Amino acid sequence: MTALTRTPHADLPARRPDPRALWPEHARRLYDHLVALYGEDDPLPTLAAAWIGHQRSVHTMKSYARGFRIFEEFAREYGVHPMAVKFALADTFRLHLETSPTWVRVRGGRRGEMARTGPPYADASRKNALSAASSFFVYLDKVSDDGVKNPFDAVQRPYVDPDYSSTPGYTEAEWARFLAVARDEHRVAAYRKRAYALLLVLYTCCLRIDSLLNARVEDLGYDKGHRVLHLEKVKGGGRKKKPIPPLAWDALQEYLGGREAESEWLFCTATGGQLDEPAVWRLLQSLAKRAGLPLRGPHGTKVDAITHALARPDARPDKIQSWADHKDSRTTQRYNKRKELLDDSPGYGIGAALAGALQHGAEE
Repeated sequence: MTALTRTPHADLPARRPDPRALWPEHARRLYDHLVALYGEDDPLPTLAAAWIGHQRSVHTMKSYARGFRIFEEFAREYGVHPMAVKFALADTFRLHLETSPTWVRVRGGRRGEMARTGPPYADASRKNALSAASSFFVYLDKVSDDGVKNPFDAVQRPYVDPDYSSTPGYTEAEWARFLAVARDEHRVAAYRKRAYALLLVLYTCCLRIDSLLNARVEDLGYDKGHRVLHLEKVKGGGRKKKPIPPLAWDALQEYLGGREAESEWLFCTATGGQLDEPAVWRLLQSLAKRAGLPLRGPHGTKVDAITHALARPDARPDKIQSWADHKDSRTTQRYNKRKELLDDSPGYGIGAALAGALQHGAEE
């Protein structure tokens, strides 16, 4: 009898690991959503999830996944597989976004109940949905052996004025009021330390909200005399150290209360889960009402931080550009331009002169 030789592969497990287990959160969520609609045998769920995982930043993953869901729902309503969409339907998708009502929560309805009763998509949302769909086809072309024509190449996208923002801005005095309300007047006293620390770190470190919410306690550190936060992902991908000013560091330590366990979220819920963006939106809306200030979302915090930094007498635009994680200096200067369009408006001068003339006429 011939003796069998044991091969090196004999010790390998019979079941190979699934590479999909390494997909980031937004890729896995999109995959599960599409599998429920198309099944595992359809290539769409795997290709769409792999495309999302291919993106560099968490923000881009989330934005593209949201935009792709809008596109997929539209194609399905027209009875066309998303991967089979041609230019005519792609251009119809553009028109659809201009008039279609958006999904909003049903007041008084069941938990998670949604209805298409909201206003049509804003210009930025329409541009994002079209960009997401186009990016998906660009990815298909890259991974395909035969090449895939992008049906969105000739589709016009909405023009979004980079110098305009619908987000209301706060002055530095209003920000001080806002922070004081978070520290002293939050309706839930147990959450005051968390609210105060979160807003201070978000504002003084000029962070995107998704970057901060993805940070863990172990990401706090020390470098060359500075307390720092090691960010896993910033805009465009990569890691970065953000110095934390003493005021924000003290508030952060007061909130953490000695919590140092690894793998814990830096800002977490009462049960230790990751604090999410909807919770931060609700927090900011509640604090704004108590402070008597306009309602706004977390994106406005970074806008205000950049605007206030640029307005300081000792401002260094190049330093602010790096602090804000802007690759292009023109992006940083747009924040200054938006402020100047308000502060330096000629309307104030002619309005004051007109008020004086009217007052003089009334006295005569």
